[in-house]
Amino acid sequence: MVKIKFLGTGTSYPTRGRVSSSCLVTVNGTRFLIDIGPSVLRRLVEYGLSVNNIDLILLTHFHVDHSGDLPAFLFACNYGIEPRMKPLKIIGGEGVRSFFRRVSHAFPWIKPKSYDLQILKVVNGKYSFCGVEIETKRTNHNRESIAIRMNMGVSVVFSGDTDYSKNLIELSRGVDLLIVECSFPERKVKGHMNLPTLKRIVEASKPKQVVITHLYPDWDEKIGEISSPYTVSYDGMEIEFNR
Repeated sequence: MVKIKFLGTGTSYPTRGRVSSSCLVTVNGTRFLIDIGPSVLRRLVEYGLSVNNIDLILLTHFHVDHSGDLPAFLFACNYGIEPRMKPLKIIGGEGVRSFFRRVSHAFPWIKPKSYDLQILKVVNGKYSFCGVEIETKRTNHNRESIAIRMNMGVSVVFSGDTDYSKNLIELSRGVDLLIVECSFPERKVKGHMNLPTLKRIVEASKPKQVVITHLYPDWDEKIGEISSPYTVSYDGMEIEFNR
């Protein structure tokens, strides 16, 4: 079974109902975090999990609303009730190792004490972990921004933050599920999508299912207007596939 849980569906703008971006993907007991924005660590605890339950973290880019809880996560790995023992991998785009060095320079207590930590750059490439094939492609947001495809009996793409992107179209072609940022229904902001931009992506890539995330308050009055193949995500939402 593959289970996807939306830990956070919001943005850098704090709202009562949505914390910042993160998805938890569970594949046969192996757990992947896609982004780890502020308050995501709290969400894990609310759902009965701890940092020791996570096997791999994937960062679509380094903006705070996608990476802000990483220092707290790594700090808890060292100083939790049970210090972490099993290895942890972090995958990101261009500059992920230097990003970690800068963060650990600011917070030296996050350097691993009792476990092995591996920082991996995967850009326009593939990486396999516990039977899951991970593929990344650059997108149009930051220099380091990547979209991520996970092939695990079903195929799921996480867009991260991006504007219109031919790479995202290629990565998402025929995918079972596209989890995609659409920050605004109508307003257009550089580096992000609105519904007209997203529809161009979907028409070209033809995913079987589309779930919209990374939602600014502009969406509050528009959610009821969305119809198939689009679904608007919410914190705590779950999707399951029986492979």
